[in-house]
Amino acid sequence: MRRGLLIAAAVALVLWLRTTLYTVDYAEFVYVTRFGEPVAVYDGRTAAGLKLKAPWPVDSVLRLDRRVQAFDLPAVESLTRDPVNRTVDKTLAVDAFVTWRIPDAAAADRFVKVVRTPEQARKILAPLVNGRLAAAVSTMPLDDLVSVPDAEGGLAAVAGLAAVAGAGDAVIRAADLAALDARAERVRRRLLGDDGSPDGLRAKALAEYGIEVVDVRVRRFAYPEAVRGSIAERIRSERARKVADYESDGRQRAARITTDAAAAARRTEDDAAARKTRIEGEARAEAARVRGAAYAHDPEFAAFVEKLQAFQAMVADTRDVLLISTRHPLFDLLRGPPAKEPNGAAAPR
Repeated sequence: MRRGLLIAAAVALVLWLRTTLYTVDYAEFVYVTRFGEPVAVYDGRTAAGLKLKAPWPVDSVLRLDRRVQAFDLPAVESLTRDPVNRTVDKTLAVDAFVTWRIPDAAAADRFVKVVRTPEQARKILAPLVNGRLAAAVSTMPLDDLVSVPDAEGGLAAVAGLAAVAGAGDAVIRAADLAALDARAERVRRRLLGDDGSPDGLRAKALAEYGIEVVDVRVRRFAYPEAVRGSIAERIRSERARKVADYESDGRQRAARITTDAAAAARRTEDDAAARKTRIEGEARAEAARVRGAAYAHDPEFAAFVEKLQAFQAMVADTRDVLLISTRHPLFDLLRGPPAKEPNGAAAPR
């Protein structure tokens, strides 16, 4: 009996002495306390390995996961803003999730003193994030959260918003995705306070709870049945506006094409008229040269032709009766061209 008690006591002693040894894993923080008071905080990233402490119940060890953790937020309803009428607009149900972690040993010490467990961290973060998310959404117009369809019927929304029932299938193009990412980033920055504000969610959670909020992402916006009709109407009005814009742009392009064509036609006509004038001038000059050469060859005949042209110009556009003496020089034209003598001189009439 006594031997059994000694063996049991020896085993108990060995087990008790084993509590003086503990390990620090790379993926955790180890928080060591002595009679409830903190003694040391080990960061597994820099202090992983086997450690020694006073046996239980003198020293106790609390382990905290240093990896990124995530949890879903309960859905929260929020009213969007109408910037035109300066009133509330539509009610949206926001579904989001949070990723968080404990960044360093100092934050781990603060986390243990204020929060203690990951379950308690979720209970603290959920209302804090939901309240700020609802506040961020309430300051934004609905148009900043929802992309109405483009000409091809696409429907994009921040962080994958659900398509409105009856509004058509969602066809998201690259441009829609870029706009979607930009809107999601605006919501995220406003929520987390990435602009450097000390009141931002990220700074507040780290300073008060030792929690680094890595990210908050909106998974979807659910539209209550009461607002789906108005959203669909907004989509239709946006499509009508797009149609009007395209028609106006088409008219402007048609007017520009017509104007350009008319200007090109005028330039062509002006070029043709200039070429015509140049060719006619060259032809008249050539005709004058040929006529001059001919006149130089037979001056008497040239004088006859000039008189004939003068007579033709005189009687062509008039009905007046001309009384011309048979001795008038013009009357000589009626007798025919001057004849030449055998020696080349003009014969007398």
